[in-house]
Amino acid sequence: VKKSAEDEKVVLRNIRRDVLEHLKKQEKEVPLSKDQVASIQNDIQKLTDRYTKEIDSLLANKEKEILEV
Repeated sequence: VKKSAEDEKVVLRNIRRDVLEHLKKQEKEVPLSKDQVASIQNDIQKLTDRYTKEIDSLLANKEKEILEV
């Protein structure tokens, strides 16, 4: 179960990396202020953190469930 949760976190971090790379490419095509870029990056990090915590919570619940059986 831990391996599966860690695999999902890796997927999540890869998605974050891809989105940030896409943002950098978009920055060259569409002028964005540094504040806009920072805000978008902050939002992406908040989403990443939120879903990482969700994965951790699901892992903890599943481990508890397994130990009860």
